[in-house]
Amino acid sequence: MEQALNLPDDLDTLRTLVLKLQQENRHLQEQVRLLLHKRFGAKSEKYPAGQSDLFNEAEAYGEDEGITQVDADTNLQADAEAELSASALAPATPSAKRGRKALPTGLPRVDIIHELPEGQRHCSEGHALVVIGEEVSEQLDIIPAKIQVLRHIRKKYACPCCSAGVKTAPLPPQPIPKSNASAGLLAYIVTAKFLDALPLYRQSKQFARSLVNLPRATLANWMIRCGLLIQPLINLLQDGINRYPIQQMDETSVQVLKEPGKRAATKSYLWVQRGGPPEQRVVLFTYSPSRSQTVAEHLLQDYQGFLQADGYAAYANVCAQQGLRQLGCFAHVRRKFDEALKAQGKNPAKQDTIAHQAMTTIQKLYRIEADIKHLLPEQKLIYRQKQSMPILKAMKAWLDQALCQVTPTSLTGEALAYLSKQWPTLTVYCEDGRLDIDNNAVERAIRPFVIGRNNWLFADTVRGVKASANLYSLIETAKLNGLEPYRYLCRVFEELPKAQSLHDIEQLLPWEIDKASVNAGWMPKQAA
Repeated sequence: MEQALNLPDDLDTLRTLVLKLQQENRHLQEQVRLLLHKRFGAKSEKYPAGQSDLFNEAEAYGEDEGITQVDADTNLQADAEAELSASALAPATPSAKRGRKALPTGLPRVDIIHELPEGQRHCSEGHALVVIGEEVSEQLDIIPAKIQVLRHIRKKYACPCCSAGVKTAPLPPQPIPKSNASAGLLAYIVTAKFLDALPLYRQSKQFARSLVNLPRATLANWMIRCGLLIQPLINLLQDGINRYPIQQMDETSVQVLKEPGKRAATKSYLWVQRGGPPEQRVVLFTYSPSRSQTVAEHLLQDYQGFLQADGYAAYANVCAQQGLRQLGCFAHVRRKFDEALKAQGKNPAKQDTIAHQAMTTIQKLYRIEADIKHLLPEQKLIYRQKQSMPILKAMKAWLDQALCQVTPTSLTGEALAYLSKQWPTLTVYCEDGRLDIDNNAVERAIRPFVIGRNNWLFADTVRGVKASANLYSLIETAKLNGLEPYRYLCRVFEELPKAQSLHDIEQLLPWEIDKASVNAGWMPKQAA
């Protein structure tokens, strides 16, 4: 016989149980739809414009919230004026030209002359043709990496008249003493791994195809030595980033196989800091075996100013302890509402339009940021106070009402709770024109590491992951300052072993080095 269900006799209790089960069912359905979207749907978080307006929804929502039609019309007019005013700030940009782009003028050219055959250099009347011009078309060519051997020939000198001894010309300081790796080779390997995400074992195979035996263990040892070599530069970058009163932080996981006191499968972390003045941007990666708050306290112990991060509680605690001004991230807020929308499927319930409303309002804030991104910080502050602050105030009033309308356990409810908890930090960016609306800049700096991690999967030792952190730091900092990473690393590996003083080391910082000589025809992208 089937087992009888143990149901309560009280009707009210039964109704409560049914409601609870319905809520759990909706929550589980959301989770299933979200997981299916993550597995099979588009990864983009783009939200189509013009779908819904936060404070001008259909009459049903307006009546529920006590918003009159007059209020709605007033908000519509204010929004239109704000959008027109902000759009007027955008610089006029010429429309992009269609067709193939011209090849860079800095590339070397090899002329291949094509002549008419001798028999075709006469007209039909028999007269000799003369050259009146030429037509030029260009093809892009490439020469594969050329491997060569640098022979250091040190001349020996001796006196032919006496036995005073032999003098030998000194060998210039090398990046790795007693190694057969030149500065150029080391820069090539570092760039391939930490910029192009090419694991060392693949590089070893590439060298083998050129009949050069460079085992993976040798390459790994070279990377560790390079990480140690640039430590003085990393120390200077750390000092510089703490002097500027604006800093962004985030962290990402990394697996280290041979870590004292930990299993190979456990997670370690790279903590990432981004800061410095606009002309001296710095990105720093720091390894730690844990995600503990003490790591953030150590990294920020000499820092005072704004700290922008996600909702991880450690950052809030450090800000409270050290008197830092905490700055929130609207991208994380937007991501939670985006997940709530994706979990609703094609036919969301009426109350779930709240997620659409939040996305539309956040989109307005980002549109303002896009329109004023070319302005000076002082001008940005004025426009944020004039245009962004009214939207934020209206959003706060909407948030207080929306919290009571959605089930807290739903994804929309969780997004609203996150927004409410982070609200005091989300409006701080309107206090200073130098601040960003989100923490995306530091996440962009993390992306090359994440791409590389997908290829090489883990670090073998603590020494290796620390060296990787240093090399990632120098490469990403060079990119932010408009330097071509390979050529910059060549210069660093050549000159740093020769440094005799702090001044010599400072001259190798990305903003001190001669960019024209380093880039040498390379056209850097505009630094963020």
